[in-house]
Amino acid sequence: MIETLISFAFATLLLALSPGPDNIFVLTQSVARGSKYGIAIASGLITGCIVHTSIVALGFAVIIRDNEWLLYSIKIAGAIYLLYLAFKIYKSDASIEFGNSKASSQNLWKLYKVGITMNLLNPKVTLFFLALLPQFVMANSYPDWIQIYMLGGVFMLVSLLTFYTIALLAGKAASFIKTSTWFAPAMKWTQIVVFIGIAVAILIP
Repeated sequence: MIETLISFAFATLLLALSPGPDNIFVLTQSVARGSKYGIAIASGLITGCIVHTSIVALGFAVIIRDNEWLLYSIKIAGAIYLLYLAFKIYKSDASIEFGNSKASSQNLWKLYKVGITMNLLNPKVTLFFLALLPQFVMANSYPDWIQIYMLGGVFMLVSLLTFYTIALLAGKAASFIKTSTWFAPAMKWTQIVVFIGIAVAILIP
Protein backbone atom coordinates (compact mmCIF):
# COMPACT_ATOMS: atom_id res chain seq x y z
CA MET A 1 0.00 0.00 0.00
CA ILE A 2 2.89 2.38 0.79
CA GLU A 3 4.33 1.87 -2.68
CA THR A 4 0.93 2.63 -4.21
CA LEU A 5 0.58 5.85 -2.19
CA ILE A 6 4.08 6.97 -3.22
CA SER A 7 3.30 6.31 -6.89
CA PHE A 8 0.00 8.15 -6.54
CA ALA A 9 1.70 11.08 -4.81
CA PHE A 10 4.19 11.38 -7.68
CA ALA A 11 1.38 11.29 -10.25
CA THR A 12 -0.50 13.93 -8.27
CA LEU A 13 2.56 16.17 -8.16
CA LEU A 14 2.89 16.04 -11.94
CA LEU A 15 -0.79 16.90 -12.31
CA ALA A 16 -0.56 19.78 -9.83
CA LEU A 17 2.45 21.25 -11.64
CA SER A 18 0.91 21.00 -15.10
CA PRO A 19 -0.75 24.23 -16.30
CA GLY A 20 -4.43 24.22 -15.45
CA PRO A 21 -7.24 26.58 -14.39
CA ASP A 22 -6.68 26.05 -10.65
CA ASN A 23 -2.96 26.71 -10.41
CA ILE A 24 -3.22 29.52 -12.98
CA PHE A 25 -5.86 31.22 -10.83
CA VAL A 26 -3.73 30.76 -7.71
CA LEU A 27 -0.81 32.21 -9.65
CA THR A 28 -2.69 35.27 -10.90
CA GLN A 29 -4.15 36.08 -7.49
CA SER A 30 -0.75 35.71 -5.82
CA VAL A 31 1.03 37.92 -8.32
CA ALA A 32 -1.73 40.52 -8.37
CA ARG A 33 -2.37 40.81 -4.65
CA GLY A 34 0.22 38.82 -2.72
CA SER A 35 0.87 35.30 -1.48
CA LYS A 36 -1.83 35.29 1.18
CA TYR A 37 -4.55 35.73 -1.43
CA GLY A 38 -3.25 32.82 -3.48
CA ILE A 39 -3.03 30.70 -0.33
CA ALA A 40 -6.66 31.56 0.50
CA ILE A 41 -7.81 30.47 -2.96
CA ALA A 42 -5.71 27.29 -2.82
CA SER A 43 -7.11 26.41 0.62
CA GLY A 44 -10.65 26.80 -0.70
CA LEU A 45 -9.98 24.72 -3.80
CA ILE A 46 -8.52 21.86 -1.76
CA THR A 47 -11.32 22.04 0.84
CA GLY A 48 -13.77 21.41 -1.98
CA CYS A 49 -11.85 18.25 -2.86
CA ILE A 50 -13.01 16.71 0.44
CA VAL A 51 -16.54 16.70 -0.94
CA HIS A 52 -15.47 15.23 -4.29
CA THR A 53 -13.50 12.49 -2.53
CA SER A 54 -16.54 11.66 -0.38
CA ILE A 55 -18.77 11.54 -3.45
CA VAL A 56 -16.47 9.00 -5.09
CA ALA A 57 -15.97 7.00 -1.88
CA LEU A 58 -19.71 6.74 -1.27
CA GLY A 59 -20.52 5.90 -4.89
CA PHE A 60 -22.52 9.02 -5.77
CA ALA A 61 -20.14 9.97 -8.58
CA VAL A 62 -21.56 7.15 -10.69
CA ILE A 63 -25.07 8.59 -10.23
CA ILE A 64 -23.87 12.02 -11.39
CA ARG A 65 -22.01 10.52 -14.33
CA ASP A 66 -24.99 8.44 -15.50
CA ASN A 67 -27.60 11.22 -15.17
CA GLU A 68 -26.99 13.64 -18.02
CA TRP A 69 -29.55 16.20 -16.86
CA LEU A 70 -28.01 16.34 -13.37
CA LEU A 71 -24.48 16.60 -14.72
CA TYR A 72 -25.50 19.29 -17.20
CA SER A 73 -27.34 21.25 -14.48
CA ILE A 74 -24.24 21.28 -12.29
CA LYS A 75 -22.14 22.37 -15.26
CA ILE A 76 -24.51 25.21 -16.06
CA ALA A 77 -24.55 26.38 -12.43
CA GLY A 78 -20.76 26.30 -12.27
CA ALA A 79 -20.33 28.17 -15.54
CA ILE A 80 -22.83 30.87 -14.51
CA TYR A 81 -21.05 31.37 -11.19
CA LEU A 82 -17.67 31.75 -12.88
CA LEU A 83 -19.04 34.19 -15.45
CA TYR A 84 -20.56 36.16 -12.57
CA LEU A 85 -17.13 36.36 -10.93
CA ALA A 86 -15.62 37.50 -14.23
CA PHE A 87 -18.28 40.20 -14.50
CA LYS A 88 -17.59 41.40 -10.94
CA ILE A 89 -13.89 41.75 -11.76
CA TYR A 90 -14.77 43.58 -14.98
CA LYS A 91 -16.92 46.09 -13.07
CA SER A 92 -14.26 46.69 -10.40
CA ASP A 93 -11.38 49.11 -10.79
CA ALA A 94 -7.99 47.78 -11.81
CA SER A 95 -6.12 48.87 -8.70
CA ILE A 96 -4.17 46.39 -6.62
CA GLU A 97 -4.14 46.81 -2.87
CA PHE A 98 -1.27 45.77 -0.64
CA GLY A 99 -1.30 45.58 3.10
CA ASN A 100 -2.59 43.72 6.12
CA SER A 101 -5.71 45.70 6.97
CA LYS A 102 -8.92 44.29 8.43
CA ALA A 103 -10.51 44.59 5.02
CA SER A 104 -7.77 42.36 3.63
CA SER A 105 -8.69 39.66 6.14
CA GLN A 106 -12.30 39.84 5.00
CA ASN A 107 -11.18 39.54 1.39
CA LEU A 108 -9.14 36.47 2.30
CA TRP A 109 -12.23 34.79 3.71
CA LYS A 110 -14.20 35.71 0.59
CA LEU A 111 -11.50 34.26 -1.66
CA TYR A 112 -11.45 31.07 0.42
CA LYS A 113 -15.20 30.70 -0.14
CA VAL A 114 -14.74 31.46 -3.85
CA GLY A 115 -12.19 28.64 -4.05
CA ILE A 116 -14.60 26.19 -2.40
CA THR A 117 -17.50 27.22 -4.63
CA MET A 118 -15.41 27.05 -7.80
CA ASN A 119 -14.35 23.54 -6.92
CA LEU A 120 -17.76 22.24 -5.88
CA LEU A 121 -19.49 23.61 -8.99
CA ASN A 122 -17.03 21.89 -11.30
CA PRO A 123 -18.39 18.35 -11.88
CA LYS A 124 -15.29 17.55 -13.90
CA VAL A 125 -13.38 17.35 -10.61
CA THR A 126 -15.73 14.61 -9.37
CA LEU A 127 -15.49 12.74 -12.67
CA PHE A 128 -11.71 13.17 -12.64
CA PHE A 129 -11.57 11.66 -9.16
CA LEU A 130 -13.89 8.88 -10.31
CA ALA A 131 -11.54 8.08 -13.18
CA LEU A 132 -8.30 8.43 -11.21
CA LEU A 133 -8.72 7.22 -7.64
CA PRO A 134 -10.17 3.73 -8.31
CA GLN A 135 -7.18 2.96 -10.53
CA PHE A 136 -4.99 2.93 -7.41
CA VAL A 137 -7.34 0.88 -5.22
CA MET A 138 -5.74 -2.45 -4.33
CA ALA A 139 -7.62 -5.72 -3.99
CA ASN A 140 -7.28 -7.73 -0.78
CA SER A 141 -6.35 -4.63 1.21
CA TYR A 142 -8.36 -2.07 3.17
CA PRO A 143 -12.02 -1.55 2.19
CA ASP A 144 -12.35 0.41 -1.05
CA TRP A 145 -13.92 3.47 0.57
CA ILE A 146 -11.07 3.73 3.07
CA GLN A 147 -8.51 3.50 0.28
CA ILE A 148 -10.40 6.18 -1.67
CA TYR A 149 -10.20 8.53 1.31
CA MET A 150 -6.49 7.73 1.77
CA LEU A 151 -5.80 8.47 -1.89
CA GLY A 152 -7.93 11.61 -1.74
CA GLY A 153 -5.97 12.74 1.30
CA VAL A 154 -2.68 12.27 -0.51
CA PHE A 155 -4.04 14.14 -3.53
CA MET A 156 -5.16 17.06 -1.38
CA LEU A 157 -1.92 17.25 0.61
CA VAL A 158 0.36 17.17 -2.44
CA SER A 159 -1.83 19.61 -4.37
CA LEU A 160 -2.08 21.97 -1.40
CA LEU A 161 1.69 22.05 -0.86
CA THR A 162 2.22 22.61 -4.59
CA PHE A 163 -0.34 25.44 -4.73
CA TYR A 164 1.12 27.04 -1.61
CA THR A 165 4.57 26.95 -3.19
CA ILE A 166 3.20 28.58 -6.34
CA ALA A 167 1.48 31.25 -4.23
CA LEU A 168 4.59 32.00 -2.18
CA LEU A 169 6.90 32.21 -5.19
CA ALA A 170 4.45 34.29 -7.22
CA GLY A 171 3.79 36.55 -4.25
CA LYS A 172 7.46 37.50 -4.15
CA ALA A 173 6.88 39.38 -7.39
CA ALA A 174 4.20 41.56 -5.78
CA SER A 175 6.73 43.87 -4.15
CA PHE A 176 8.19 44.70 -7.57
CA ILE A 177 4.91 45.82 -9.13
CA LYS A 178 3.56 48.33 -6.60
CA THR A 179 4.51 51.27 -8.81
CA SER A 180 3.63 49.68 -12.14
CA THR A 181 1.02 51.51 -14.23
CA TRP A 182 0.30 48.64 -16.62
CA PHE A 183 0.43 45.56 -14.41
CA ALA A 184 -2.85 46.03 -12.53
CA PRO A 185 -5.01 46.36 -15.68
CA ALA A 186 -3.16 43.42 -17.25
CA MET A 187 -3.84 41.22 -14.21
CA LYS A 188 -7.48 42.34 -14.14
CA TRP A 189 -8.04 41.11 -17.68
CA THR A 190 -5.95 37.98 -17.08
CA GLN A 191 -8.25 37.04 -14.20
CA ILE A 192 -11.33 37.68 -16.35
CA VAL A 193 -9.93 35.45 -19.08
CA VAL A 194 -9.09 32.72 -16.55
CA PHE A 195 -12.64 32.72 -15.14
CA ILE A 196 -14.22 32.65 -18.60
CA GLY A 197 -11.79 29.92 -19.66
CA ILE A 198 -12.73 27.75 -16.67
CA ALA A 199 -16.43 28.29 -17.41
CA VAL A 200 -15.96 27.20 -21.02
CA ALA A 201 -13.86 24.20 -19.94
CA ILE A 202 -16.64 23.06 -17.60
CA LEU A 203 -19.24 23.17 -20.39
CA ILE A 204 -17.11 21.32 -22.95
CA PRO A 205 -17.98 17.57 -22.88
